[in-house]
Amino acid sequence: MPRAQIKDEKTYQGLRDRGESKEKAARIANASAGQGKKKVGRKGGKNPSYDDWSKDDLLKRAREIGIKGRSSMNKSKLIRALRDH
Repeated sequence: MPRAQIKDEKTYQGLRDRGESKEKAARIANASAGQGKKKVGRKGGKNPSYDDWSKDDLLKRAREIGIKGRSSMNKSKLIRALRDH
């Protein structure tokens, strides 16, 4: 059943089947519907890898996103949580 907020249902379902979060799948599906898959695929890559970030920067980013339990995570767990969000 198509949802009004999802502009490209096929892309959304494909991403969800691969294990992406609902939020991430919706963001990618809507961007590709508006700009085209080729253009969306070229986006990104402007920030350094999370491995290069300090723990403080990772904590700030996790706070912005709203990741629960971030204060008790070590750097590797923060990186994993940010990548999986």
